[in-house]
Amino acid sequence: MEYQVPQFIEVEDKIFGPLTLRQFIYIIGGVGISAVAFLTLPFFVALFIIVPTGIFAFLLAFYKLNNKPFIEIFEAAFNYYTNRRLYLWKKEQKRVAIEQAPQKKESPVLAKSLSAQKLHDLAWSLDIKGSTQKPDTL
Repeated sequence: MEYQVPQFIEVEDKIFGPLTLRQFIYIIGGVGISAVAFLTLPFFVALFIIVPTGIFAFLLAFYKLNNKPFIEIFEAAFNYYTNRRLYLWKKEQKRVAIEQAPQKKESPVLAKSLSAQKLHDLAWSLDIKGSTQKPDTL
C-alpha cells in the first residue's frame, strides 16, 4: 500500500485572503484595541495608544527575524527581562574509578616539597644539560 506523505507542513494555510489565521487574529486584535482607544479617549491621548498598538500588531503578524516569528523573539525577550539571572558555578570533583589502568606512583615527599622556583630551576638545568649532549642516532 502506498501512502501520501504530507509536504510543506511548516507553511501555514492562507485562510483569510493573503493572511493566515494567526496573522488575521493579530491584525484584528490591533484594530480592535485601536478602535476602543479611539472611541473612548480624546484623540491626542488615543494616538499614543493607537500607534504603538498598530506597530506591535504589524510586527506580530508579518515580521520575522532569522526565520523566526516576532512572537517567539518577543517571548524570549520578555522571559529574559522578567526571570532571575543568578549564575553560580559549582566545581564538581571528578571521581576516578578504581578499575582503571595502574598509574605511576609519585613520591609524596617529592610532590609536596617541590615549589615553583625549584621546578623552574630544575627545568632550566635540564635544558642546559640536554643541549650539550649529542643526540642519539639510530
